[in-house]
Amino acid sequence: MMRVNIGAGVKAAAAMLTAAALQHMAVEPALAHETGNHDASAPAIRTVSANRWGADYFPNPTLTTQDGTKVRLYDDLLKGKSVAINIIYTNCKDECPLETARLVQVQQLLGDRMGKDIFFYSISIDPDHDTPEVLKAYAEKFGVGPGWTFLTGKAEDIRIVTKKLGLSRYSDAANKDGHTASLMVGDVPGGQWMRNSAVDNPQFLADTIGNFLGWRSTNPGKSYAQAQPLKLDQGQYLFQSRCSACHTIGQGDKVGPDLDGVTTRRDRAWLARYLAEPETMLAEGDPIATALYEKFQTVRMPNLRLGRDDIAAVLSYVGAQSSAPRQQARKDSASAQ
Repeated sequence: MMRVNIGAGVKAAAAMLTAAALQHMAVEPALAHETGNHDASAPAIRTVSANRWGADYFPNPTLTTQDGTKVRLYDDLLKGKSVAINIIYTNCKDECPLETARLVQVQQLLGDRMGKDIFFYSISIDPDHDTPEVLKAYAEKFGVGPGWTFLTGKAEDIRIVTKKLGLSRYSDAANKDGHTASLMVGDVPGGQWMRNSAVDNPQFLADTIGNFLGWRSTNPGKSYAQAQPLKLDQGQYLFQSRCSACHTIGQGDKVGPDLDGVTTRRDRAWLARYLAEPETMLAEGDPIATALYEKFQTVRMPNLRLGRDDIAAVLSYVGAQSSAPRQQARKDSASAQ
């Protein structure tokens, strides 16, 4: 009677199932676009891949940099590099200014790795308006440094590129901004990609990028025993997470104005409305909103989608942190002693 090696058959079947499962887990950027199930604010997801995302996957159209240089997407921008890519347009009224300001902070944290160990690319989805000259002026407004390239090109090429990179999806048409604030980070030689929110905490993004790309930190780590209790009120949290990329309180202008004393200089109701609907006030020709827009190089105040309580908390925090209240507090303390 013939003996059948059942154990060997089971092992072979298990191996095939494992391979199939791994292939299924390798979520390509375009597939994430097709399903439309990814939330840009969700934690980063690292793909499992046998480097499927190479020259056979990516298109290679000619794009134009903010300096007017013609480049090929795969040959010049992706091949052999580690990259972080988002989409913007300079007339954006919502997330784009905050995205760019946040990524400037990430760029500063990455330091001399920029342009060497990683390259940032921002692709305009409004190529008819965003000429190289417009993109260059936009980058200069935000203080963008070396290693970060802004790109434009033919509309049909941009559509193909953003889809292949997982930066566009069917639900974008319903988004007020026309896109989500996604940041695709790729180790192109290794075929590994992950998606993050481009408006996340800059230190978190810098650390996440470094960990994903396998960079070893030269800074000695701190023990959890050294961690201090977190004391962060709502206004402080909102200011640091949503406002500090563009504003300071008493440390000078950045992309937007220094907010020191703004709660005493401006009417409270005006401030509350401006935080709630800055684009509407600018469209209405509000003189203060218009003057700020012109003074700060036509960088739009983004709509941060803050509720009434959030706005009250931010304004209270800004007022308390302004120089006059701090000076009065010091005087009161000295008098008490």
